Amino acid sequence: MTNFSLNFEAIGTRWNIDCFDSKTSKEKILEIIKKRIEEFDKTYSRFRKDSLVWKISQKDGEYEFPKDSKKFFNLYEKLYEITDGAFTLLIGNTLDEAGYDSNYSLKPWKINEVPRVSEIYSFDYPILTVKKPYILDFGGLGKGYLIDIIAELLVQNNINSFCINGGGDILLRNLKKPLRIGLENPKDFKEVIGVAEIKSGSFCASSGSRRSWDKFHHIINPHTLSSPKNILSTWGVAKDALTADAIATCLFLIPKEKLLKYFKFESVVLYEDFSISKSNKFPGEIFTKN
Repeated sequence: MTNFSLNFEAIGTRWNIDCFDSKTSKEKILEIIKKRIEEFDKTYSRFRKDSLVWKISQKDGEYEFPKDSKKFFNLYEKLYEITDGAFTLLIGNTLDEAGYDSNYSLKPWKINEVPRVSEIYSFDYPILTVKKPYILDFGGLGKGYLIDIIAELLVQNNINSFCINGGGDILLRNLKKPLRIGLENPKDFKEVIGVAEIKSGSFCASSGSRRSWDKFHHIINPHTLSSPKNILSTWGVAKDALTADAIATCLFLIPKEKLLKYFKFESVVLYEDFSISKSNKFPGEIFTKN
């Protein structure tokens, strides 16, 4: 039984994975994880020209998605309905037009109205029928889902205690003591505005401060064709990373009360005036005002 840490770059972010009491070698686990990340990226990335999503942006037709797509599309469809279309895969075209494109030009051009999903595609697992070529964006949930997939791989290889950190989105399983996680100050990355303490579960964050340009950041509301400015950062805590990632993103678009009807989570929202909204059972403390 050994403990080890994996540190590498993938899908445009830094990964740190700490594994405890493993019977499988570090080298073997790293090989398994990197192969699975490559498969995931080659399906869902809108930034690489050999991906399935890139093909969809070029030509209409029928496209077969892998096994992991069913859960992914089901949640996107659910969130699309809950948010009245504010959370949508079709935001990919808008992000591209705003400058967050495959070349990272960060130069906005004409921003077009976002159509209804029914106008662009329909999904009947595992086939996506594309009526019109369009850029889909799985970034709203992608990293969270990938973290959950990696966690499943670790468990399949008899590693039941671990910490996965994918660019600040974290999943913990069966730690001996809680991990203290800082809530980064979006105005000063050297400071935190609070801490969370978690032994098991997921902690995901979203902020416009690290990926911002012109008048946009990486979350754009399709109804307004603009990035929300009244919220600086959000943090979601849930059992799995897919849910926590969804919550952190959707809190920019709708109030938490609407999400609580469908999901179990804890959260913190930091507003532009540095006031906060914190759920009662958020596992941590905040250093700024309520």
